[in-house]
Parts: sequence; C-alpha cells; structure tokens
Amino acid sequence: MNAITRNTKNFLFITLFLLMVKPAVAQVSHTAAGNQGKNFSNSLAQVNLNFIFPEGFKEIKAVNTDNFPFDYAMELPGQDFEIWLRVNTQKENEKYLADKNIHVSSPDSVYVAIARDQINAFTSDKNYLKRGLPPYILDRYNADAGSTYLLNLDDSPVTKHYKYALLIVLQKNKTGTVLAICFTNIKGPDFFKNMNKAGNCLKFK
Repeated sequence: MNAITRNTKNFLFITLFLLMVKPAVAQVSHTAAGNQGKNFSNSLAQVNLNFIFPEGFKEIKAVNTDNFPFDYAMELPGQDFEIWLRVNTQKENEKYLADKNIHVSSPDSVYVAIARDQINAFTSDKNYLKRGLPPYILDRYNADAGSTYLLNLDDSPVTKHYKYALLIVLQKNKTGTVLAICFTNIKGPDFFKNMNKAGNCLKFK
C-alpha cells in the first residue's frame, strides 16, 4: 500500500469519526488568565464566538509569530496532544491576505485562503488531504462554511516536533473565522478521543 493510499484511508477514517461522534458535553466554565486570556476573549467577542474550556485540558502559552499567529493554546497533560486556536474578524483576514498578496475569488472563500496559507507555514508536503464540512456539522457550530485538512508536519521545534496535525477552519460570513490545529504524534483512537473532548468548545452565536 503506497503512502498516499494509506494516508487517504487514515484521513477518511478520521473524518468519519469526527462526523459521527457526538460533541463532548463534559466542559466547564473557564476564564483564561493573563494577557493571553484577555486578548483571546476580545478576539472571541469581535467574531461572536462562545468558548467553553474543555474538561481535562490545561492552558499553555500560544505561539504568536508572523508565520504562526495563534491566539490561544491548550494541551491534554500526558497525552501528546495540543490544540492551537486562531480567531480573526473578516477585516483582519482581508488585511492579512492583502499584506501577503494573496487574492481570493470572493469574501465567502476567505477561510480557504487562510487555511492554505497556514498549512504552507506548517509543512512543505503538498499531499495534505482536504474535506469540506457538511451542512449538519456547520449547523452544529452556527458556521456558514468550513473544511478539515490532515497534514504531515515538517519536523520543527516551533511545533514541538509533532508529526501530524488536523486543521479545522470555520467561517461565519461577513463576520470572521476560527482556525483550530490539533497536534499528535500517533493517528489512532486516542487522537480521535482527544479531539472529541474539545469538539464543542467553540461555537458562533
């Protein structure tokens, strides 16, 4: 079995799992601390997003550089699993893409350009696998559009030498986007379970 076929099967399995599982409900109210938390809360308010901190996770410092501009991050201690979050208004996205000279066909496709640009920062591998999210999943998050991307990551200290990532991007038209990156070293049942624990932590109002 060649690598592309194997990765395709892995991706389809992950996607089917994500579409079939029920959102996790064991979540707790949480107010993020420090400047990171304040900035993240402000970003959430600007795009009308609700955030509920998932039980069992621990807040960690987000990577925030030109190539990795993330607002918030959390991990499952002892599980080799992290989630990085990036929230942007429509105007912020348009300025970001304009600054990078990236053109989009319409405002409703901004989320695709944002995702692809971030993917290019994570990996030189162009054989990543994409799947659009169906309407009933979008309805769950009150989103208008969205996609998932399964990546093989470049080995980098910035991403803590994680091997794989699942990127999920959701867009609310004329409002903004939320981009989540789930990191792991092993694509298996534990990865799916860990993702499901945070599966309902963000939702557009």
